[in-house]
Amino acid sequence: MLYTGSIGVIELDTILNNIEYFYLDDFEFTNGKVLENAKVEYVTGGTPQYDDEGRIINAIIFCHGSGGNYGSIRKLNELSRPGGPFDKEKYFFISMSGLGSPESCAPSTTELYYNFPEFSIEDMVNFQKKFLEECFDINHLKGIMGNSMGGFVALTWGVLYPDFMDFIIPMVSSYKNGGHNYILSKVTDEIISSDPHYGVDAYSESLTRTLKLSTQVAFSYGLSREQYRNMSRYELDVAIDDYGDEGLFSDIYDIKFLNDAMLNYNIEDQLDKIKAEVLIIAINQDQYFPPELDAIPLSNLIKNSTLICYDSLLGHVGTNELVKIKDEIGEFMSKF
Repeated sequence: MLYTGSIGVIELDTILNNIEYFYLDDFEFTNGKVLENAKVEYVTGGTPQYDDEGRIINAIIFCHGSGGNYGSIRKLNELSRPGGPFDKEKYFFISMSGLGSPESCAPSTTELYYNFPEFSIEDMVNFQKKFLEECFDINHLKGIMGNSMGGFVALTWGVLYPDFMDFIIPMVSSYKNGGHNYILSKVTDEIISSDPHYGVDAYSESLTRTLKLSTQVAFSYGLSREQYRNMSRYELDVAIDDYGDEGLFSDIYDIKFLNDAMLNYNIEDQLDKIKAEVLIIAINQDQYFPPELDAIPLSNLIKNSTLICYDSLLGHVGTNELVKIKDEIGEFMSKF
C-alpha cells in the first residue's frame, strides 16, 4: 500500500518531490525466504509521460552506492535543469533506497538484524522491479543509472531483464568484485564477523567499536591518492576519525549484509545478454575502480557501449562533478 504522508522535502533544486513509502505485500528472495510488508523508501521528480494505456514511458531510476540512499540522485542536480542531459521536463526520475539500506527493507528497519535473509545483487534488482510494477505499473524504463554498487545493480538489471530498459549508465563501477576490492570486502567481513557480539546483540559497546573500524578501513580508497597526499597528517587524522564517527550513524548489520551481497558479485560471463545501450562513466583517479582494470575491460565486453573517462581529485566520489562531462553525457542522452 502507498504511504502518502508528507515526510519532508529534499533540498536539491526542484528535481524531487516529497519522500514517500510504499509497502510490498511480500518479497521473495532468491533463497526462497519471504518477508511481508517490505518497505520501500523513494522519491520522484521530473515530468512523467504516458502511453495510450496510461503507463509511464520516460522513467529513469537511480541506484545508489553502498553507503547511500534515495538522496544520491543529487549527483544529477546540475544536469537536470532545462536543456540539460537529464532535463527534468523531459524525464521522470525515481530514486529508491535499495534493499538492505536503512528506511527501506533492511536488517535495521525490520529489526531482524542478524536474522534478516541473506541477499544478493540479483535480489536487489528484483526488489526494485517489483516495486516499479506494483507502485507505478511500469513495465519498461527509459533508463537505469547506478553509482558504484548501484552500477552493479544497473548492470545486473541489464543481464536479468535485457528488454526492460533503453539505456544503462554505470558510474565508477564494474562487472565483478575482484582484486583489491574483493580483499577490502573480505577484510570488512572479517572485522565484523570476528566481533564476539556480532550475531548475538543488536547493539553493544564492542559492536560500536567494530562499526567504526569497519567504516574506517575503506577511508583510504574514497578520494584520489593526490588528494590524500596534499593533506597534512593532522588533516588526515581528523578526516579518518570523522569518517569513522559518521559511520556510527549506520547499522552494523546493514553494512554486513550489503557487504556480503557485493562479495559474490560477478557477471563477467553474462554481459553478452545486455541489449540496452550502455554509457560507462569512469574517473581516472578512482582507487576503487581504476578505468584500466574495470571500465575499459567492461567497455570491451559490452556491445553498444560508450566509455567516458575524466579527471577528478575527488577520486571515487568524483561523480559529484558530472558537470565536467555534461556535453559528453548530453550527446549520449540525445538518443533517448
